[in-house]
Amino acid sequence: MLRRQKEIRQEFENWLKHVKNVPEHFEYLKAMEKDKKAITDAFYKDLEFGTGGLRGIMGIGTNRVNVYTISRISRGVAAYIQKHFAGDKQSVAISYDSRINSKLFAERTAEILCSEGIKVFIYRDLMPTPMLSWAVRQLNCSAGIMITASHNAMEYNGYKVYGSDGCQITNDDAKEILEEIHSFDFFCESKVTFENGIKLTDIVFIETDVIDSFFEAVKQQSLSKAEENETYQRLSIVYTPLNGTGNYPIRHILKECGFQKVFVVPEQELPDGKFPTCPVPNPEEEKALELGVQYAKRCSADILIATDPDCDRVGVAAPKLDGSYRTLSGNEIGVLLLNYICKKRLENGIMPSKPVFMKSVVTTELAERIAEHYGIKTINLLTGFKYIGKQIGRLEQDGHKGDFLFGFEESHGYLSGDYVRDKDGVGAALLICEMAAYYKGKRKTLLEVLDEIYEEYGYCLNALRAYQFEGEEGAKRMHEIMENIRKACKSFSEANKKNGNDYVKWLEECGVSYIEDYYAQRRFEMNRWSRMNIEVPITNMVKLGLQKGGSIILRPSGTEPKMKVYLSIWACSYNEAIKLKREKIALIDKICTY
Repeated sequence: MLRRQKEIRQEFENWLKHVKNVPEHFEYLKAMEKDKKAITDAFYKDLEFGTGGLRGIMGIGTNRVNVYTISRISRGVAAYIQKHFAGDKQSVAISYDSRINSKLFAERTAEILCSEGIKVFIYRDLMPTPMLSWAVRQLNCSAGIMITASHNAMEYNGYKVYGSDGCQITNDDAKEILEEIHSFDFFCESKVTFENGIKLTDIVFIETDVIDSFFEAVKQQSLSKAEENETYQRLSIVYTPLNGTGNYPIRHILKECGFQKVFVVPEQELPDGKFPTCPVPNPEEEKALELGVQYAKRCSADILIATDPDCDRVGVAAPKLDGSYRTLSGNEIGVLLLNYICKKRLENGIMPSKPVFMKSVVTTELAERIAEHYGIKTINLLTGFKYIGKQIGRLEQDGHKGDFLFGFEESHGYLSGDYVRDKDGVGAALLICEMAAYYKGKRKTLLEVLDEIYEEYGYCLNALRAYQFEGEEGAKRMHEIMENIRKACKSFSEANKKNGNDYVKWLEECGVSYIEDYYAQRRFEMNRWSRMNIEVPITNMVKLGLQKGGSIILRPSGTEPKMKVYLSIWACSYNEAIKLKREKIALIDKICTY
């Protein structure tokens, strides 16, 4: 719910009064007292659940991540747990990443939950998101909490909530928790204190047996054979955790599985929430991998891998024949892994009888062609790995445990196996290195294998454009864009198009052949609307199918102030695809430039 200017000012004054005994917080607010825009951005709304939990800029205000908002959110989570679980079943696993204040927020969360009589299991040190998902199920917790802002810039932090199944909560659960959160004040005091990391009655540190069992589960996903181990020893790997949580688990799993030549980028090795050499620690971005690529060139490495701060996403750069390195997109890594997993499972005779592959709607269509070739069913889901996690759970409930083969999203999230219910950078890093070693043994690079895939299945170019829309005005502008597109889609479907607005003309210029509105859950094709044949929740997303194949998908981000536009193009060659990409991006820029 958005606040009006009068309400914004009242909320600001209320906070100013309550933080007067905390000098740094009081001074922070006093400094913005005459800056109307700063006050509006900090107080025009409360933090909300998005695709990956609650996430926001750190600072003081209702729309900021701080000890007050974290405390209030934790009280809402506690109330939700108390409503749905019996007293002896009320327990939560907590982990946190390397970001500024992550440990503080994790401890504050533990305090609040303990004050409500809920048992807390917390890692002694920072640990990745997939290890939080693992701990929830291993310890039979009723919920899990991960303090992280994933791959966002250093100014951000966040709060991911997991259900008892190890998945991030669904939209319905998020809505219910949000209602509980809104019933609490920001300034209630907790009854206990987490003192210098000392274990309190209801706070238990997660022991090494849980960590060790996670590594064993990851190793179970390996598809290598004993005779391939020699190649493992020869494979040269450069790894960067981007100053996040991946340093220990990635190095540990690679060593355990026989990879001996692993060089870690020293400037990005240790946890550091300021991310000094990669301001935006996102393995989707080429800039984040630049330092790693420099070391890879010096080492003549076979592969560079990078993980984001909470180690649930993986980036890859591979060598070209001229000695330079090319950064692979999330889609390219995904299709390489899918093809490798299918090939190796058939070689090893361990393909499930009814294998299932899962991906998000915005992920490359090329993956579906590969899956079809191997006789594997594809399930398309909304953006957010929680939907893949939930679908894995449904397969188990229906008696198909073990049928899930692989799932991925174009945003560099991958999962092979059902040991966790979220994307896992640790397991993905192992399989990527294993895959590189497998092809090295056949004297092929990953880029050469990728070219073979394109030659066999067709060339599909995928691109992501993210348009920044900051603050209240930005949120309004994104809403206007989506509404204008929906109105244009309606006019576009009518016989008389000459009265259409600029957005209708824009649809015609793009060469749109069909429209799927995931908010209204309907599809327009062949001059008629029909209900979409999908099993996904309502979401603010529109897919525009293109006449020559491919699509344009538009959706406001659930975790960042951005409009994300996913472009997919089928073409006969790379050069033709690039030409079409430039044309489509120029058209997309017309409506999304702010």
